[in-house]
Amino acid sequence: MNESDLQTAQLGQRLSADEVNSWFDKIPYAQLLGVTALEADKGLVFELASKADNVGNPLLPALHGGVLAGFMETAAILNVMAYSGGQRVPKVIDFSIDYLRSAGLKTTLASCQVGRLGKRVVNVSVTAWQGEQQEQPVALARAHLVWPNE
Repeated sequence: MNESDLQTAQLGQRLSADEVNSWFDKIPYAQLLGVTALEADKGLVFELASKADNVGNPLLPALHGGVLAGFMETAAILNVMAYSGGQRVPKVIDFSIDYLRSAGLKTTLASCQVGRLGKRVVNVSVTAWQGEQQEQPVALARAHLVWPNE
């Protein structure tokens, strides 16, 4: 059993994108940004819709850095929740982001990978890209999440 299989076994069966999307009715910030979950071969992928309200630099136009960071942080939280069956909502301890290139006003995608799963802390890496260019990310992020006391 490799490390990702072990993490999946510890977290439980992943919920579908439809089940995750049903949570967005209760997350006004995700609705405001235009976040949705999609099914992919290696798990969930999160999508940030191309919206004029998300523009930070109208001259390019480019996404606002805070919108991109908020999207990636939301993706990390929802990805971990999807594996916990939505029963536990982790809290963010730390979030850091590396902006690699300007993110234009087009659909942005993000995938998450659980790096370490402990009894209390979960470390997640998030990669965001645009179009079909997953190998050319616009931003990379690391999130440290803590499970609330049960």
